[in-house]
Amino acid sequence: MRRWASFPTTRRSARLQARLSRAVSTVKIPPVLRASTGGEREVSAEGSNVGEVLNSLADRHPDTKGQLFGEDGALNRYVNVYLNDEDVRVLDGLETAVKGEDTLVILPAMAGGR
Repeated sequence: MRRWASFPTTRRSARLQARLSRAVSTVKIPPVLRASTGGEREVSAEGSNVGEVLNSLADRHPDTKGQLFGEDGALNRYVNVYLNDEDVRVLDGLETAVKGEDTLVILPAMAGGR
């Protein structure tokens, strides 16, 4: 007879494996959003893709959600997000996979002039 702990996956280990598969990435916050993050320049956020990381950031700092996402849940068109210096819009957008050592940079688009 096998004991419950000898099974390859128990409920507790399954939750741990799910947590480990979600990378903790660094998100660099631009000056215009720092008031929404308590003045933090960088925050750590969990997720397996860019969208999950940004949603994790928005969950921890709710004031950022309206600045990052439109009502449809898509990234606002005036917000640029870079994953390790690569624009996520030319990758897989919010579905772009992230790893623990990755850095996301949020840059609001600048407009204006004469």
